[in-house]
Amino acid sequence: MKMNLANKITMMRVLLIPLFVLFLLVDITGEADKWIALSLFVIASLTDLVDGRIARKYHMVTDFGKFMDPLADKLLVGSAMICLTTPELLSDSAIPAWIVVIIIAREFIISGFRLIAAEKGVVIAASWWGKWKTTFQMTMVIMKIADIPQLVILTNIVMYVAMALTVISLIDYMVKNRSVMGGDI
Repeated sequence: MKMNLANKITMMRVLLIPLFVLFLLVDITGEADKWIALSLFVIASLTDLVDGRIARKYHMVTDFGKFMDPLADKLLVGSAMICLTTPELLSDSAIPAWIVVIIIAREFIISGFRLIAAEKGVVIAASWWGKWKTTFQMTMVIMKIADIPQLVILTNIVMYVAMALTVISLIDYMVKNRSVMGGDI
């Protein structure tokens, strides 16, 4: 299969994940590791904006891209959050494991929901709630990695907003697409 530019950018995001995790978890360059990891995460996050715009603007939307783009997001954010449950990484606070479990559980539920919908020939597009959820999750990860003591309260607010948007977007998807599951939820 020949990959178009949008899909290559998506795959670049996936390939950046192990490098990001390596710099986040392994002491390679000392204090610079966290900033390298942060830079890799920001670059990978920005590819999410770029690949989608290119795909839509230049009519490069493919089934591969529809599948791989959200999967790449889940892998990136999920990997980061799992790594950031490690208190040793952060001077102030880690992401509580229960928040990570809620966020990752939502991703599994929606992925399963989309699979059932696809089997019925229904495409479930990303909602604005889902897009805001992803934005806040990525912002939370960036703020947690940066670990700026003066921003601890704001970082925690962003974390709880990300968690709330995760739950709201799950409910939104389920309610709007309840017919996929054969009726009411």
